[in-house]
Amino acid sequence: MYTTQSPGERIKSFFRSNSMLPKLLLINIAVWLIIYLGRIIAFLYKVPGNDSEIFWIQNVQTWLAIPASVPGLLARPWTIITYMFLHIEFWHMLFNMFWLYWFGKIFLEFLSSRQLLTAYLLGGIAGGLVFMAAYNIFPVFSSTVGQSIALGASASVLAIVIMISFVVPDYTINLMFIGKLKIKYIAIVMVVMDILMIRSGNAGGHFAHLGGALWGISYALLIRKGLDPARVLSLFDKGNKKTGYARPRKVKFKKVHATGKPLSDEEYNAQRAENQQKIDNILDKIAKSGYSTLSKEEKEFLFKSSKK
Repeated sequence: MYTTQSPGERIKSFFRSNSMLPKLLLINIAVWLIIYLGRIIAFLYKVPGNDSEIFWIQNVQTWLAIPASVPGLLARPWTIITYMFLHIEFWHMLFNMFWLYWFGKIFLEFLSSRQLLTAYLLGGIAGGLVFMAAYNIFPVFSSTVGQSIALGASASVLAIVIMISFVVPDYTINLMFIGKLKIKYIAIVMVVMDILMIRSGNAGGHFAHLGGALWGISYALLIRKGLDPARVLSLFDKGNKKTGYARPRKVKFKKVHATGKPLSDEEYNAQRAENQQKIDNILDKIAKSGYSTLSKEEKEFLFKSSKK
């Protein structure tokens, strides 16, 4: 009998999964929540003549946001990582998490969790480095380079958006008031908007976004050539080093053929391994040549496997 999950059950199922996407979402949300609770405490213990809340925020940004100056980064090298999980304002965090969830789900339809993590981390690092380079190269920023910082997951998220848009450019989604739209056009609009808004009050943020986008393009091109930085992460686990998918684990129960004949544990595990290898081969083909190169049978097999 077919049953549908309630919205609450779907949310629980999503965050209980082993995917990297809910983990990234939870880390970002948890960091924002801790900072927000700190703001409340700072507000309650405010000392007359001293704005404790502003002092708290300034300290958080000093220690976790990435500075534009090279000496600042050398003094706090961890900020190249921490800044991409740091949000001060609620709407900034919510907007980034919405895009991360939306395109992260599409990403994981065709690529692995390890590749998602690699795109996020290296996209954020690329964004931070481009932000710093812009502030140290262009004369217009010379008077503010010592005080400027960057924070937020935008560069990491844009790396994911751009990368999956290169892998499956013709993937179509339905947008309210717009209708069906291919994700490659969303990616193009986002990059063009960042370029056009460099003269705005958040020039550093837009340079960081472009750095993330540059890594997204580079990563997509690398995996097409069979070069995947995500494979480095496979050294830390026992999963399949080729794609990031875990090897099938042994089961303690028996499966049954459609004919009713029971499978032994060895037969069932062999069947699972064979199916997983086929999925791996299809995902490699998508990464190297794009979704459109799949045969009708391969698309149907991937779709059915994703529903299991």
